Amino acid sequence: MRILVVDDEPGLRNSLRLILTDEGHDVAEAADGASALARAAAAPFDMILCDVRMPVLDGLEFLRRYRQAGGSALVIVMSAYGAEDAAIAAMKQGAYDYIAKPFRADEIVLTLHKAEERERLRREVDELRSALGAQAIGPGLIAESAAMRAAFELVAKVAPHRTTVLLTGPSGTGKEVLARELHRLSPRAEGPFVAVNCAAIPEALLESELFGYVRGAFTGAASDRRGLFEQAADGTLFLDEIGDLPTALQAKLLRALQGGEIRRVGDATVRKVETRVVAATARDLDADVRAGRFREDLYYRINVVHIRLPPLAERPEDVPPLIRTLLAAHAARMGVSVPPIDPDAMQALLDHTWPGNVRELQNALERALVLARGGRIALDALPPHVLRPVSVDRPSGDGRSLKDQEEAAASQAIQDALTRSGGNRRDAARLLGISVRTLFYKMRSLGVNKD
Repeated sequence: MRILVVDDEPGLRNSLRLILTDEGHDVAEAADGASALARAAAAPFDMILCDVRMPVLDGLEFLRRYRQAGGSALVIVMSAYGAEDAAIAAMKQGAYDYIAKPFRADEIVLTLHKAEERERLRREVDELRSALGAQAIGPGLIAESAAMRAAFELVAKVAPHRTTVLLTGPSGTGKEVLARELHRLSPRAEGPFVAVNCAAIPEALLESELFGYVRGAFTGAASDRRGLFEQAADGTLFLDEIGDLPTALQAKLLRALQGGEIRRVGDATVRKVETRVVAATARDLDADVRAGRFREDLYYRINVVHIRLPPLAERPEDVPPLIRTLLAAHAARMGVSVPPIDPDAMQALLDHTWPGNVRELQNALERALVLARGGRIALDALPPHVLRPVSVDRPSGDGRSLKDQEEAAASQAIQDALTRSGGNRRDAARLLGISVRTLFYKMRSLGVNKD
């Protein structure tokens, strides 16, 4: 690596040059921040070791100007005893790490090795994303399949506008990730992204959470409080699980969306809000509207642009690139190399139907990375439920393979759930603990009568 050492002490610069040269690095020196900026502008560096306290231009100001000029090298700051606060401030401005003076040679070498490994993993992830190109617009979002490509195209088209967007799809397909991508690509990207799960907040608290309250509005309201609509001003408010919004609040949300105005609980004043709303649900809102559980006028107001994220079972071609992307992201976060996957383990990953979708795949790969042995991901590193059922050489008592018995048991469980629910597939899916789309997929694959 090309490393720049910035310190006003000639003896320390010389010591670091000897240590780093012995490690095979190309080392340059600068006596202060101003000289370091000139050296960095003349030639790029992979890493910069910079003292915090220096004459002419100190380490914090050097870091700020270096980043403003587009410098991308990893910066490790060096601080004398008692200057830890300045080092932490430097890290908040984008320094990678800091090391306290005085330090031993092995300490500086270890710190550099960690930084070098992080940089290598970052390049791996960047190269992977570059190879995937427009197919990956966010972590866990891959578009090899036609359905996901269509979803990404809609995201690109609608992102520049304030238009309300409804994201639908089973749990774990990446609806919040896509909402964040809509925000990132929009003109309001510098504003806040505020997310709330409408199903996770008690009904009694949800109104004050969304719209805020004034002092004295209820017991415990000791001061005024902004709601999420106001907190997301000039940004994006993500209403997850909007299908679970209580009926009483649906009318108030409709007024906020139509007029761009909210009223805090206990307040007579109407407040204007400039917020882009993105809603998401795993529910079938069409069915909820027909059943009277969701207001039709609110449904049409949030469903200006509808983007559906299909389950992984409907887009198996996305699974291999997802495995590569998610595994690389986990490895970068954990500071380890990306291990190869044994062929039988890869086959198990490809054969699994992933009812929990991208979230389930992400968790399975994290587990596999933690349990990898000998620098490889073997079959035993995968979660037990992911492992493909295999036929046994010795037949079971009724002459059927293990796979046949498991499929028969699954088919019977689905039929029992449909009977108990009176044929209502949504209720049957709840009884089974799976999504309605997963139920449909399993009914098709197992040949269960849909009548």
